[in-house]
Amino acid sequence: MVIGGDAASREAAIATAIDPTQSTAVILEGIPSGHSTLDEPQSHLQVIRIAPGCICCIGNLTLRVHLNRILRKAPQRLFIALANDTHLTQVCKFLNGEPYHALLTLTGEINVMKR
Repeated sequence: MVIGGDAASREAAIATAIDPTQSTAVILEGIPSGHSTLDEPQSHLQVIRIAPGCICCIGNLTLRVHLNRILRKAPQRLFIALANDTHLTQVCKFLNGEPYHALLTLTGEINVMKR
């Protein structure tokens, strides 16, 4: 989970955390505020952008659809960047529930400062 800062800061933090030797998927909430290095084609990277809005409050449907698509490709790492951390606990609870608890291991959050 990547939280805090603005979209550009979150995307920059993810870009530096990506290991090019691992297949990686990224779910980004919100629209970038300009060019993002994550938008450059990379064979080991799959990037999904979803419209901004509380993932938790809309019933996790958007997140569920994209997670299911991504997990079919079995990436080694998955970053989820939230525009707002207000409901981070609920999103983590969702990810720790069925069926995702058997497919994902949540690690510590990456907290980003706004540039």
